[in-house]
Amino acid sequence: MSDLTGRVALVTGGTRGIGEAIVRALSSAGASVAFTGRDQSRLKKVASEIGAPVEAIRADVRDPVQAAEAVDRTVATLGGLDILVNNAGVGVFTSVADMSLEQWHDVLDTNLSGVFYCCHAAIPHLRQRGGGWIINISSLAGKNAVTGGAAYCASKAGLNAFSEVLMQEVRQDNIRVSYIMPGSVATGFGYGDPNKSSWALASEDVAQVVLDLLAMPPRSLPSRVELRPSRPPRK
Repeated sequence: MSDLTGRVALVTGGTRGIGEAIVRALSSAGASVAFTGRDQSRLKKVASEIGAPVEAIRADVRDPVQAAEAVDRTVATLGGLDILVNNAGVGVFTSVADMSLEQWHDVLDTNLSGVFYCCHAAIPHLRQRGGGWIINISSLAGKNAVTGGAAYCASKAGLNAFSEVLMQEVRQDNIRVSYIMPGSVATGFGYGDPNKSSWALASEDVAQVVLDLLAMPPRSLPSRVELRPSRPPRK
């Protein structure tokens, strides 16, 4: 396991599923971790279960003010920022004809604009620390169209492109940018096979990729990771 003692991390959407697994993995590796969520009860529950000191921040990344405040609170409370993991995400799966404007904006504002807001606020702090990591949790849906997933697929495709551009813009500042594209993950989020827990990825698998990225030598940058279940059902 990576030794992240002395590192400070902020994970958005850290109260359940992949985000919660990442928070737990980073904390177990020795990092000081702040994490965001919109549900105060879930924030308290996860923080109490982890045991190690963590900073639970109620914030909605769709709001640029709240996103910036989450970054600033992390820096003020934990002493800096070395790692930003943009995980907060929502999915609405319905046809374009049936999708409401509110649903469209909820997905795009969270999955894409929210990442921009957090990165925009975090980059000056990462530069001040002499570098760091930005890891964006995307999806294979960003390259593989899914019927009923117009908003979700568009948001993740946009996130992939955003990550590629950001990677090129900040690499000379010693800030490494990666994005992880998981396939089916056994969480309450998503669509498809309701019994996929028997074959799908676990949230901990994605968290392990985050730790593996952070353990890479400074000379290397795995900018994109595609992660699939090893044995999905035969079609």
